[in-house]
Amino acid sequence: QVQLVESGGGLVQAGGSLRLSCAASGRTFGIYGMAWFRQAPGKEREFVAAINWSGGSTGYADSVKGRFTISRDNAKNTLYLQMNSLKPGDTAVYYCATAQSRNYYTIYTAYDYWGQGTQVTVSS
Repeated sequence: QVQLVESGGGLVQAGGSLRLSCAASGRTFGIYGMAWFRQAPGKEREFVAAINWSGGSTGYADSVKGRFTISRDNAKNTLYLQMNSLKPGDTAVYYCATAQSRNYYTIYTAYDYWGQGTQVTVSS
């Protein structure tokens, strides 16, 4: 049974920072690509950032490039998302997901397991 558990969300003022974590179990973490997606109320789930199995390749949505950093620690089975210079438009539930291969993808259909999400709220 694969489990992904996100943590680190919360309420922060615009310009602030948060670090999300995603603890994985039930699958050999270090051989799969991983990603973060987010979903705001009334909007579709959107891609935020992704990373390949080794951490050597990453991708970001244009809206977060230069502000967010995705990383992973395969020894700890944990995925991270460092979010800096947060904006009210970043407010959403953030989900981590594991891909079906070593690579990373920007489309949600490439991911087969998802966490329950963690709320990030950025006040103006």
